[in-house]
Amino acid sequence: MTAPDATHRLLRELAPQVLGVVARRHGDFADAEDAVQEALIAAAQQWPVAGVPTNPRGWLYQVAMRRLADHVRAEVARRRREDAVAAERAATEPFVPPRDADLGVEQDDTLVLLFMCCHPALTPPSAIALTLRAVGGLTTAEIASAFLVPEATMAQRISRAKASIRASGVPFTLPTDVERAARLGAVLHVLYLIFNEGYASTSGPGLHRTDLSDEAIRLTRALHALLPDDGEVAGLLALMLLTDARRAARTGPHGELIPLDEQDRALWSRALIDEGVALVEGVMARGPVGPYGLQAAIAAVHDEAPRAEDTDWPQILALYQLLERLSDNPMVALSRAIAAAMVHGPEVGLEQLRALDADARLAGHYRLDAVRAHLHERAGDPARAVAHYRAAASRTASAPERDYLLARAARLTPSLNSR
Repeated sequence: MTAPDATHRLLRELAPQVLGVVARRHGDFADAEDAVQEALIAAAQQWPVAGVPTNPRGWLYQVAMRRLADHVRAEVARRRREDAVAAERAATEPFVPPRDADLGVEQDDTLVLLFMCCHPALTPPSAIALTLRAVGGLTTAEIASAFLVPEATMAQRISRAKASIRASGVPFTLPTDVERAARLGAVLHVLYLIFNEGYASTSGPGLHRTDLSDEAIRLTRALHALLPDDGEVAGLLALMLLTDARRAARTGPHGELIPLDEQDRALWSRALIDEGVALVEGVMARGPVGPYGLQAAIAAVHDEAPRAEDTDWPQILALYQLLERLSDNPMVALSRAIAAAMVHGPEVGLEQLRALDADARLAGHYRLDAVRAHLHERAGDPARAVAHYRAAASRTASAPERDYLLARAARLTPSLNSR
């Protein structure tokens, strides 16, 4: 890793921690984020030349608070804000990482920021989008892809989220136990989306962004330590571990994508599988099981099969049918169609896909074409398979997925030409 890359990784790790402290201290998220962004820019320019300071988090905190102090001084002339003195005083105080008795664990400002961003002034989708920006470090385009909406729509949503927090007058502070329970669903969804973007990046040259998936696992572990009896927290952690267990087998020597049924299962992490399965068993024993627990159970069935042909597809189909009752998510319906095809044949899967054509959330999404191509290939219809593989390749922004889809199409083209 080069020095600039190392600096970027460190700044990515520290940014949400510093933002959490500054936002709690200052009380205004938009101002805090602007100040921290200025501090990050300064660090990116200075640290590769001057070296990383002894206390990099403290450095970023001090610079951000000085930027806030400068902002407050400028505002005094117009508003004479009463907190100008407090902001200037905070800028000169030494940085001492705080502890939070309410969380009951060693202070992790990134985890705290997750709950802070799920603010009562925001709708859940806006809170999730804002948190993905502040905590996950995802770009607006990546968040838009995760939500299946245009990038411009997501940019407006994030902008409105910041404005809503400012206009609400509700303090940007740590949530109470009751507030924390109310925001937990949004926090779990944020972690889920961050992990997904890290495990299967929606854009760029690489399939994985391990900094994102590793951070999502770390935060979910911290959340599980905080709430060990919550079945959905345990289910989400299990899902991440069981999915991440396959990471080493998902790419070839040149970074090419290897589908699940062709992976070398000896490369799967047995330690992560064992940990994930144990969590799933605990969730099932406690009941009732929520969406994350069901997804983890599906992942466990895949991971426990010694070979692809040993996969218990009837059990997976039954679990997807249960999941579909709990979740109005077109991706769940897409996965259920795949499972139905594996149990009852590709024509059944294709028939179920036709019902999804009318779902606006999937309109133009490459996964619908990719699944349809795969099922046409299994059904012995290479012409339609090639057409849909190519259509899917034209719609994905991920280079490894595009290359994989085009390779599948190319592999079928000789048989198509011989007809």
